[in-house]
Amino acid sequence: MAPAEPDIYELFAIKYATHGRTQAANFVDPPDPHEAMPIDYFVWAAVSKTRTVVIDMGFTEETAIDRARTFIRCPTEALALVGVNANTVEDVIVTHFHYDHIGNFDKFPVAKFHLQDREMAFATGRNMLDPAHGASMNVEDVVGMVRHLYGQRLVFHDGDAELAPGVSLHHIGGHTDGLQSVRVMTKRGWVVVASDASHLYANMETRNPFPIIFNQDAVLAGYDRLRELAPSPQHIVPGHDPLVLDRYPAVSDDLVGIAVRLDEDPIEG
Repeated sequence: MAPAEPDIYELFAIKYATHGRTQAANFVDPPDPHEAMPIDYFVWAAVSKTRTVVIDMGFTEETAIDRARTFIRCPTEALALVGVNANTVEDVIVTHFHYDHIGNFDKFPVAKFHLQDREMAFATGRNMLDPAHGASMNVEDVVGMVRHLYGQRLVFHDGDAELAPGVSLHHIGGHTDGLQSVRVMTKRGWVVVASDASHLYANMETRNPFPIIFNQDAVLAGYDRLRELAPSPQHIVPGHDPLVLDRYPAVSDDLVGIAVRLDEDPIEG
């Protein structure tokens, strides 16, 4: 039997928080450690005529306060700006278990959560004895995922997998052991939501990784893998770069600087 034709999805990136910082926090080898270089926090949604898939769930206002991040709105409210109702979403892809990607799972009451086998093992195993790895986790979020395991709410993947025609998962690793990126078929072709396989365009373009790393060789190999998955570099979307909001058209005039269409061609110039 021939594989099913991929569905065509609209693909959105929606900003829910931001953090002022310098290059020293964004690169292993920062070109200018003192130069200002903020990052943004996004959730993503892929929407076809028959299916809605949310990619990551962000963090809560309480976590923003604890970690001194500027919280703009709850990620579920951000999703609502593009017509996505968290109460009815059936599929959520968890790219990895860091605090800014796994929070708010309680706000998706009917969803199945898709993750890599290796990420659950990473977040609940001996690697968390190293405070450097545990610092980016919220323990209660990880415990919540374990509870959802026993509630039959998790879907595990071992490497690359198709979630549905037009949405595929790709194990990258590096940043965490089980990090996965997501490829979505849109009207402009396959678009790769890198998540933290490349936090910023500059991480991948200069092969200068973000400094929170489990395996640096895997991070560098991941940059090559992202390019293999995408038709062009313009089809790869980093996980935290404010430039995403400049490079893609806004969903509407009132959402400029908040929500963009990744299924549309980048803005020229």
